[in-house]
Amino acid sequence: MKLYNHEAAPNPRRARIFIAEKGLEIETVNVDLMKGAQFKDDFRAVNPWCTVPALELDDGTTISEVQGIWRYLEAAHPEPPLLGVDAKDAGIVAMWENRVMLDGLQAVAEGFRNFVKGFKGHALPGPDGYEQIPELVERGRLRTENFFKMLDRRLGESEYIAGDSYTAADITAQVTVDFAGWIKMELPDELANAKRWHDTVNSRPSAKA
Repeated sequence: MKLYNHEAAPNPRRARIFIAEKGLEIETVNVDLMKGAQFKDDFRAVNPWCTVPALELDDGTTISEVQGIWRYLEAAHPEPPLLGVDAKDAGIVAMWENRVMLDGLQAVAEGFRNFVKGFKGHALPGPDGYEQIPELVERGRLRTENFFKMLDRRLGESEYIAGDSYTAADITAQVTVDFAGWIKMELPDELANAKRWHDTVNSRPSAKA
């Protein structure tokens, strides 16, 4: 297998952390997003959506989108479980992971991609061009601030995002909090629950993936 990757981007990191938590070693192929390599014909042949990560299986099948990669790897390598241990748990993990994605990761991306000059003409990922909307920068920052508060409330109720165990929901939240540094935002000190959790997840070996 090969994982098409970009070290600095948040979504490939979500895949890499999941892979590290599974104890797997998968060859990585760097796609230089800053030079537009994702739009070149050779990479479009791998993933026509022009995004990373993408996982190429040994039979040539390519799975793009983080959730697709996670589902494949969880089915192929079920231990340790990161998407839930039973039907109820799987539903709860999926619910929280999607909530974190919508309220957190997309909020940070909104603030980031509508501000950074390198995304001019490509404010949204993918093969089609979309212009930046400067007004969305401040909205993205406000959404991120509210996400931090929601995270703190949730982590006052349970040790991890989806319950008592580390799951994919924590991976997305962990990457989101770190990604927020790119828009010069971090967890405020008064959000003690979120700070405790962030220190815990960032002390895991997979955090360096």
